[in-house]
Amino acid sequence: MIKTRNAPRTLSEAIVYFADKDAAFQTIVQLRWPDGNVTCPRCGGENPSFVSTRYIWHCGQCKKQFSVKIGTIFEDSPLGFDKWLPAIWLLANAKNGISSYELARALGVTQKTGWFMLSRIRLAMQTRSFEKMAGTVEADETFVGGLSKNMHKSRRKFLGRGAHGKVAVMGLLERKRGQKHSTVRASVLPNLKRAALFEHIDAHVAKQSNVYTDAFASYETLGERGFQHAAIDHAIAYVDGQVHTNGLENFWSLLKRSIKGTYVSVDPIHLFRYVDEQVYRFNQREKNDLQRFLGVLKDVVRKRLTYNELISSPMLPATT
Repeated sequence: MIKTRNAPRTLSEAIVYFADKDAAFQTIVQLRWPDGNVTCPRCGGENPSFVSTRYIWHCGQCKKQFSVKIGTIFEDSPLGFDKWLPAIWLLANAKNGISSYELARALGVTQKTGWFMLSRIRLAMQTRSFEKMAGTVEADETFVGGLSKNMHKSRRKFLGRGAHGKVAVMGLLERKRGQKHSTVRASVLPNLKRAALFEHIDAHVAKQSNVYTDAFASYETLGERGFQHAAIDHAIAYVDGQVHTNGLENFWSLLKRSIKGTYVSVDPIHLFRYVDEQVYRFNQREKNDLQRFLGVLKDVVRKRLTYNELISSPMLPATT
């Protein structure tokens, strides 16, 4: 594990720290097996023998060899941790994200490799939670993307006819409660019809919570579903006491700034990955760079993504 006394605090320190192959290797090993008991990811066999010259283990039970990368976002990657770990540090802490071209230049890899690395890291940034939001919750929606007339016809089929060919994103923000700061969950939705919005709210917000929305017609009957609903008509005002959606409006501005300013063009089938990335950074905003980095690193296991899976991904709703 990274010792607090010697832990990197900046990107330059992280690059130097993880350039040491042993330090980088031990960081991954101790995060994956914190109790120190390495087990075979294939059969669960205990006490495998370590081949120090190759940084792999040999399982005496299934007679297979395995590395620390197997079953993680790093699996089958020929790149060393001296490139992977700084890449995670960059994406976890860059407020507006980092493009694949910029990452490729920084690490000395191709743009295609940089894009694949970022997509794998975004998978580790997905935070799935079954705990429902409560207290006071803001609900809002937005559209992301450019005009369909400016896109190639092969992409228009993913966009449909909604809001000038843009993609619908639904967000929920639980306001600060006690010592817990506000948190966001967001999803790419097929549309913003009442059924889709209510399904998302029912799945992620506890009944009897205060739910504040704008005056969008699809929310009109939300109060009949067991929520304390109040709406603000933006044609009249943006705030009425506690009734507003300003928290989510702030999140939307951060999301769109990263997409328009850093990524410029995002394929609709991959939009949910960029939403996951921004949600992670927003929810971890009160932590320092090292804590955000370790938060991603702890979730690299059981989240493998192959290149074929990446390029053939359908545009499915993804909730974070």
